Amino acid sequence: MELFWLCFVPLFVAVDPVGLLPIFISLVEGVESKKVNRIITMSIVTAMVVSIPFLFLGEALLRLLGVTVSDFLIAGGIILFLIAVNDLLGGEKSMRRIEPESLGPVPIGVPLIVGPAVLTTSMLLTREYGLTPTLAAMVSIIIITGLALYFSRYIVRFLGESGVKIVSKIASLFLAAIAVMMVRRGVMQF
Repeated sequence: MELFWLCFVPLFVAVDPVGLLPIFISLVEGVESKKVNRIITMSIVTAMVVSIPFLFLGEALLRLLGVTVSDFLIAGGIILFLIAVNDLLGGEKSMRRIEPESLGPVPIGVPLIVGPAVLTTSMLLTREYGLTPTLAAMVSIIIITGLALYFSRYIVRFLGESGVKIVSKIASLFLAAIAVMMVRRGVMQF
């Protein structure tokens, strides 16, 4: 159970379900409730279809490309750090208006739920703690994210816009710290 939590926390920070809420609400603003539920379902299915095979094939893909784990740690850490800094220092995350029919798979499923941060983190956690706890954590977080999206209007109303921003910024700060740790480990392994 301890390994599950060691995988769950970094993945939760990488996905940042609470930080996704304002983006999600702005993307589905004005879309009828039935379509919103379909969008959420499609985004969760897409996130699962992308993330689960990556857990099994990520390391083999690296070997095929001739990339070492140290290389991936450093590159992944830099990408995570840039994402975190952008979230911390940047303003609102904005998306151009997209047709509701395509919102679920892209951009919500990928890259908002499962993006570079999640794929990098999941592969490294699989290497560090094993496939089973990482897979369990990944599936749990995607389900939690789906529930958060489903109840997004209530969560934002409860936390308020400021509360959502604060939680998102704290998650980005943790993501930056995880990114620095990844770069440090990559350099030490190199």
